[in-house]
Amino acid sequence: MTPRSKAGLFWAVGVLAYVIAVFHRQSLGVSSIEAAARLGIGAAGLSILAMLQLLVYAVMQVPVGVLVDRFGSKRMLVTGAVVMGCGELVFALADTLTSGIAGRALIGCGDAMTFISVIRLVNVHFPAHRNPLMVQLTGLIGQVGAIASTVPLIHSLRVNGWTPTFMGAAVLGAVSALSLLVVLRDSRPARTAERPSLGAAWAEPGTRLGMWTHAATQCSAAAFLMLWGYPFLVQGQGLSPATAGVLLSTLTLCGMVCGPLLGYLAGRFPFHRSRMVFVVVGSTAAAWTAVLAWPGRAPLWLLVVLVVVLASNGPGSMIGFDYARTFNPAARIGAATGIVNGGGFVASMSLIALIGIVLDLSGQTTLESFRWALAVQYPIWALSAFQVLRYRRKARRMATAVRPAEPEVTPQAG
Repeated sequence: MTPRSKAGLFWAVGVLAYVIAVFHRQSLGVSSIEAAARLGIGAAGLSILAMLQLLVYAVMQVPVGVLVDRFGSKRMLVTGAVVMGCGELVFALADTLTSGIAGRALIGCGDAMTFISVIRLVNVHFPAHRNPLMVQLTGLIGQVGAIASTVPLIHSLRVNGWTPTFMGAAVLGAVSALSLLVVLRDSRPARTAERPSLGAAWAEPGTRLGMWTHAATQCSAAAFLMLWGYPFLVQGQGLSPATAGVLLSTLTLCGMVCGPLLGYLAGRFPFHRSRMVFVVVGSTAAAWTAVLAWPGRAPLWLLVVLVVVLASNGPGSMIGFDYARTFNPAARIGAATGIVNGGGFVASMSLIALIGIVLDLSGQTTLESFRWALAVQYPIWALSAFQVLRYRRKARRMATAVRPAEPEVTPQAG
């Protein structure tokens, strides 16, 4: 088998693991109403479930980044698949908030090990000029898991019930682990003169530019898909569960179309990446403003516009990983990627929690309550956009003073 064929095969099995991880991650979204009834919790309890899953995910990002630099992708991917499968099994049997939290925390822990490990496979096995497109393709194909976690999961919950549905999800973890063990050949990274350095990755302005890029672009769509989109559409906008599921699937499908386009543009025009970020954030804020300011329930066409615009959030957030790659040497790519990914999920976790707090304070899930709750997005967008501007300037200054002794670094300003 040629090196190119091996690279494609290893990437494919890694992407399969990521597809299953995305399914696990977002399986709470369309089951939130059933989870509230089964576990006897309200909006705040649902927020705790999603928030703690994301908290574990975000906290694990930096340690996982350092570990994948040290031990390689295969060990981390197999471990992640097994942990997520155990989490789904616990969630299938959960009947209290405590057991539900335990299941979602395990899912967050295993999920944290997956994406960074796949990104490392891309960085190691593909040439630098193909990296932006391959990362976008990774995110795009991973969204198959998001599609599976909407309409098919809704149907399974209705037909099979809670426990069989999530036990079936646990089986997927075993399938993922087995495929990785059989196919993936990823040796422990060779020792280099420069050991993985978390401090050096954090000190690099390009890493923090990537982190705030990820935070600015990802949080709205993540909160919508992972928890609050389905209740907002069904309870706030009065749509049927089937229509809400179709809209969530539409968001994912449109993101799959948008991803390769943004990946191509980011690779072709690296000096304009931050402009792409501002277009994504500005259009997202404008679409939400139109929906939230609409008198009464928004018409279906406007909700379709909203989900189409939200579809750019995931692909837009991938630009943050391109910053991590272009401003860091190979020895600390994992740590830098962990910082970028962790920042985005801290923003998403914060948004999910704030929406739940506002809804719980209102004591109801009416359209007016959702309007106030979803308005908490604006301060997060404003802060993140300001930080992108700030670190873009710092990264550009740093890019003009790169040391010749670091040939692995190919800084490209945002």
